[in-house]
Amino acid sequence: MAQVHFTIFIFSSIFVISSSSFIPPPHPFDPLTETELKLVRTIINKSYPIGHDHKFTFQYVGLNEPDKSLVLSWHSSPGHNVKPPPRQAFVIARDRGKSREIVVDFSTRAIISNKIHVGNGNPKLTIDEQQAASALVLKFKPFCDSIVKRGLNLSEVVVTSSTMGWFGEKKTKRSIRTIPFYLNGSVNTYLRPIEGMTIIVNLDHMKVVEFKDRFTGPMPKADGREYRISKLKPPFGPSLRNAVFYQPDGPGFKIDGHVVRWANWEFHMSFDVRAGLVISLASIFDMDMNKYRQVLYKGHLSEMFVPYMDPNDDWYFISYLDCGEFGCGQSAVSLEPYTDCPPNAAFMDGVFAGQDGTPTKISNVMCIFEKYAGDIMWRHTEAEVPGLKITEVRPDVSLVARMVTTVGNYDYIIEYEFKPSGSIKMGVGLTGVLEVKPVEYVHTSEIKEDDIYGTIVADNTVGVNHDHFVTFRLDLDIDGTDNSFVRNELVTKRTPKSVNTPRKSYWTTKRNIAKTEAEARVKLGLRAEELVVVNPNKKTKHGNEVGYRLLPGPASSSLLAQDDYPQIRAAFTNYNVWITPYNKSEVWTSGLYADRSQGDDTLAVWSQRDREIEKKDIVMWYTVGFHHVPCQEDFPTMPTMFGGFELRPTNFFEQNPVLKAKPINLTTIPKCTTKKND
Repeated sequence: MAQVHFTIFIFSSIFVISSSSFIPPPHPFDPLTETELKLVRTIINKSYPIGHDHKFTFQYVGLNEPDKSLVLSWHSSPGHNVKPPPRQAFVIARDRGKSREIVVDFSTRAIISNKIHVGNGNPKLTIDEQQAASALVLKFKPFCDSIVKRGLNLSEVVVTSSTMGWFGEKKTKRSIRTIPFYLNGSVNTYLRPIEGMTIIVNLDHMKVVEFKDRFTGPMPKADGREYRISKLKPPFGPSLRNAVFYQPDGPGFKIDGHVVRWANWEFHMSFDVRAGLVISLASIFDMDMNKYRQVLYKGHLSEMFVPYMDPNDDWYFISYLDCGEFGCGQSAVSLEPYTDCPPNAAFMDGVFAGQDGTPTKISNVMCIFEKYAGDIMWRHTEAEVPGLKITEVRPDVSLVARMVTTVGNYDYIIEYEFKPSGSIKMGVGLTGVLEVKPVEYVHTSEIKEDDIYGTIVADNTVGVNHDHFVTFRLDLDIDGTDNSFVRNELVTKRTPKSVNTPRKSYWTTKRNIAKTEAEARVKLGLRAEELVVVNPNKKTKHGNEVGYRLLPGPASSSLLAQDDYPQIRAAFTNYNVWITPYNKSEVWTSGLYADRSQGDDTLAVWSQRDREIEKKDIVMWYTVGFHHVPCQEDFPTMPTMFGGFELRPTNFFEQNPVLKAKPINLTTIPKCTTKKND
């Protein structure tokens, strides 16, 4: 059940199922409801009864992607009076040690597709099996003996899960490494690792299959790792003033189920256990044409690749594919009103299927709010007209949809910002806690090794160098589905002799239309160019093709060797931008089965077919990259590091779409004062 919460109002949609009929949610992209998830569980359990002799677990349950042409036909029909696409669920389950793919149709209440996955890789981990693996290790006698040998209190030990990656093995088992940490005076789990042990758990058999106690390393002190405000001691600071946010006319957006309408924007918000927040069918109203025009069919996280740069045994395997291995939706957290999101925010819940198929709800997992940040939408001061000075300013307001996913030690803030000018900004914020390793050093002058693979951020503590590559899948439909990708190269030219001026050079644009996938792969920063998705069938009155331009953020590319195993699995980071033809099966850039994958089902592999993309329904893949060299300011918690990019209209409108936007009335509440008695 999806719920949207305001300070005063609660909007909810209730979907009823009886023994004789099923009423689907009103929108084809609405996430699966609790009722639907229960129905999926019931239908599948009839064919695969769960018992002691039959281990069957639900690893992924999500909306089976409906046919795009049917969705667009339904969406474009007046009053949505066209029959919606069939409502179906896609399930990946583990069945007796194999991955089974099942499609359940809700109208017939039947399994309409059922097959065993025969390729490499495994589905994402469930929360239940990670917790079971941790509990198993804590009761494993050799492990307990090693903890006692180190003089540590077993009751203060926490064990976490880490995927193992792939390092050239011909065959892999569905196993994870578990990593122990020591609390004993701290709740900042990840800052006190217990190194020197190799602990591997087979998830299908739930058994410790390898244990080695290789060495005993130093243990960082618990002091200085506290971050809870209630436990910190004075002095506090820096001092920040309290603020009051008040909208006398209420919020400027409306939510109908999962459809959001605000200013000149309309879009659909949804939740997926792997991707998290999903934006669909984003359209903007054009005043000149008096209609909504398509911009984004669907946009969401596809993967987050996080490799660490220590090649030693305790670290080499840490090369996470967070969405595919742990689920960026499954790892999403409830947002805190007034802190994660401002007072004017509305919230939506998220629901996903647990390991046994039972619905699990994350309250307030997504928020949406109007952002008043003191920015300027546009302005101009005209002082050249004799006797007249003109100043016109429009304060900027935008609408933000946000979620936070906490995958282990890192908290990722993912947001989509819609602007009245037509721009959409995708943002990624990194915060949380560093992943660190214990060392004997407290000062750089003591270092004996050639490389400690990071920075000393506290006594006996090194923050290890690492990367974050966050890839978005963006199915752009710029005023329709037939689009092209244009690379406008900025080229320096010498001033021709026929131009009689002292100028010796200038730059102009050289238009290159990418005809195939290979021509659309972009490494940002190598040359000056503008990247534009255009609709060649739609032009402005001046003859320009309507389009949206990509405004990249700071560019970072993977520095790993091309033959390094983590890079083979994450070859989608070989380029910052890719363009592919639309294919509803190509959703997850690391492949459908990311855990222990071997790089044979990734965006890089799909793109090798070098398919035609000119005047086609195309998808943009953009990777936001961070090279993170830790510093002391990142300890014990890390101030948010922010990156992102923007999609900006380019000849999409006939003129500035916010030219006639009336100035909003921004006021302050007067400070109350009292006069002291004499």
